[in-house]
Amino acid sequence: MNECITPTTNHFSPTASLAAIGVKLNQQDLFGPIRTNVHIKQKTVKHTPADKLYDAWISLLAGAHGLVEINTRLRTDPGLQRAFGRSACAEQSVVQETLDACTADNVTQLQQALDEIFRRHSQSVHHDYQARFLLLDVDISGLPCGPKAAFATKGYFAGQYHRRGRQLGRVLATEYAEVVVDRLFAGNVQLIKALQPLVEAAEETLQLDEAKRARAILRVDAGAGTLDDLNWLLSRGYEVLAKEYSGQRVLRLAKTVTEWVQDPDWPERSFGWVTEPPTNYVRPVERIAVRCRRQDGTFAYGVLICSLSAEQVLAMLGRTILQAVDPVAVLAAYVTFYDLRGGGIETSLKGDKQGLGLTKRNKKRFEAQHMLVLLGSLAHNVVIWARQWLMSPPIQRCGILRMVRDVFHISGLLRFDALTHVVEIVLNQDACLARSLIHPLRELLTPLHIVASLGET
Repeated sequence: MNECITPTTNHFSPTASLAAIGVKLNQQDLFGPIRTNVHIKQKTVKHTPADKLYDAWISLLAGAHGLVEINTRLRTDPGLQRAFGRSACAEQSVVQETLDACTADNVTQLQQALDEIFRRHSQSVHHDYQARFLLLDVDISGLPCGPKAAFATKGYFAGQYHRRGRQLGRVLATEYAEVVVDRLFAGNVQLIKALQPLVEAAEETLQLDEAKRARAILRVDAGAGTLDDLNWLLSRGYEVLAKEYSGQRVLRLAKTVTEWVQDPDWPERSFGWVTEPPTNYVRPVERIAVRCRRQDGTFAYGVLICSLSAEQVLAMLGRTILQAVDPVAVLAAYVTFYDLRGGGIETSLKGDKQGLGLTKRNKKRFEAQHMLVLLGSLAHNVVIWARQWLMSPPIQRCGILRMVRDVFHISGLLRFDALTHVVEIVLNQDACLARSLIHPLRELLTPLHIVASLGET
């Protein structure tokens, strides 16, 4: 009898769709650079320190908003563990101990490992600088925490006065929605202090030489709109779009506007050219004053500073170059280009807070918190890359929250062969996104010799 019968085992998983992504990531050995480069001084009993970091990271993709949820979202789901290449899962308290054992050197090692992963898998690393500019958004966002945590100081936390916490600095490759750099700072650090280390870290990650910097746009808010910061960026060759930092200077420049033009899309807003020459900048810039009417009838003012020409801004917005002869269209283009920052880095930070629980996991030790922040940035990028793999219109419209909550949480049956390799994934056909997901999953998993179905006969 020449037939070979291979026994199989079945596991029900509430995150069968995430298990499919896990198989792909395991096949790519995505976490390999972290296992190789991050050396935490902690003895191995059942699980290595790298394995425990891996468990913490998988739990983020599984929707855990606290490390304690490792026990309920991952440890109770052996099918998901095996799909990601794990034969067992560490207990949450053991994972916490590993994070608490991390040092500043481990943080640096993880940053270097993430750079290696990013260069292997990201789209922004392979951006075509000849064809178009690379748009990078830079911002900082508050992470409130307990007052006894390291570097938890009073600072700006939106809507939370007298609160203590830390600050997360981020550089986002906006066109690709990829996090290039995440760095953790003390709670009293503002973007004016964080800008240069964030940009320098992004240059290292993206390997930006002089030619590439000349084809990159840095878009920042007023927190980095000082003369020194903008001149530093301009002297390094970047194009900039920023908001003026000084409130007094804004009021003075707004008075030089000779003609205010009403925003065609927002009746309460108007804008106009600043006529005072920008002599203090190391390269030519354009300045546009913007005013918005408050409820009490007075105006709030701001000034945009941009080194791009009108034609370049119109091209970035996908508009015809013929509009460059229309002064109203040009003014509106500059202001709209800055407005789109809200749908870039601000949306990414909000999505990570809601979908990945960015503000829910607080560690007392600064290095432990920094490790969690870096694992979160990797989780963000994996969600973005997974959305690219699953080329289905309903999936492409999903943000971070819906990807984690809905796309990754389609239940189903996972079948494994005798070597614990996934051979079939059967999704719950009654799940609302299952039919939109099944065809992209088949294209993703067929090269790996894995069958994806809805269990239909």
